[in-house]
Amino acid sequence: MAGDATGQPAAGQTRRRGAVLEEAILRAAVAELTESGYAALTMDKVAARAGTNKNAIYRRWPNRLALGIAAYRQLAKTIQPPDTGSLRGDVLELLRRANRNWSSPFGAILRELISAAGGTSELLAQLQDQSGDAAAAPWLTVLGRAVARGEASPEALHPRVATVAMVLLRNEFVVRGVPTAPDDVLVEITDEVYLPLVRQRGPATPN
Repeated sequence: MAGDATGQPAAGQTRRRGAVLEEAILRAAVAELTESGYAALTMDKVAARAGTNKNAIYRRWPNRLALGIAAYRQLAKTIQPPDTGSLRGDVLELLRRANRNWSSPFGAILRELISAAGGTSELLAQLQDQSGDAAAAPWLTVLGRAVARGEASPEALHPRVATVAMVLLRNEFVVRGVPTAPDDVLVEITDEVYLPLVRQRGPATPN
């Protein structure tokens, strides 16, 4: 049961603070975002679901866009990278996963948030999961495996190199506005841009 309008807990309810309350709010925001999308996200709904009051939310996130972005980042946790046995196979699988993701209702949430953020650079930076540390991790993992197999040189292990393919795919959605990218575009990004770039980073010749 939620607390009263002043934020005091109901009888028998332990008042949550700090990280515990923040986690509860984010869980509630994630649930609202997943069920209804960003357009229907409100502080009132999140507060009711989290069993808290709007003031507790506003102390942590100044507006619903900031809360929506924080919730999206929770949704976008890094998953286990593929291990197909070849760099080309891993790259294509990562791109295909991202393509399915961005073509889904989850991807629609991301596009809504980008549109809502407009030119607000600070908020847009928070949405750049494709080039952040968390998004670079699976790409650095598959590149590291490629180095171990002799398909790439250690010089390829750079976050900007690692995420080039993902950034190009993101542009198909954000800049060109496509609902989904054809598979031949993913193959073109892999074979015409990504693998040649990796090859140029050192003396090793990918298979």
